[in-house]
Amino acid sequence: MDLNLTHTAIEPAFLILSLFFPRITLFGYWFFANYLPPISLPGIVELLLGIFVPRILILIMIAENMGYMNVWFWLHIIALILVYTKGGHYSKKRFRRRNEI
Repeated sequence: MDLNLTHTAIEPAFLILSLFFPRITLFGYWFFANYLPPISLPGIVELLLGIFVPRILILIMIAENMGYMNVWFWLHIIALILVYTKGGHYSKKRFRRRNEI
C-alpha cells in the first residue's frame, strides 16, 4: 500500500476536504480554483455523478490519478461505506422521533 502522501497527483487539501464535504469540495474546486483532477468520463456523466453521488466521482478521480492501492482511495471507500450505511439510519431515527411528538 502506498503511504506516501506528499507526492500525490491530487492536492492533499482536496482529498481531506472531500472526505467530509464531497459535493461542496467538488463545486468549490470547479468554480473557484478551476481545477479538478482529470478523469476519462464524458462531461455529462461527470456532471451527473457530481450531483447525485459525488463520493463515487471522487473515488474514480483518485483511482485514475493515484491508483487504487493508495491510502486515500481506501479512506474514501471507508467514508462511503459509513455514510451510506449509517447516514440513513440516523435520519430515519430522527424522523421517527419528530413524528412521535
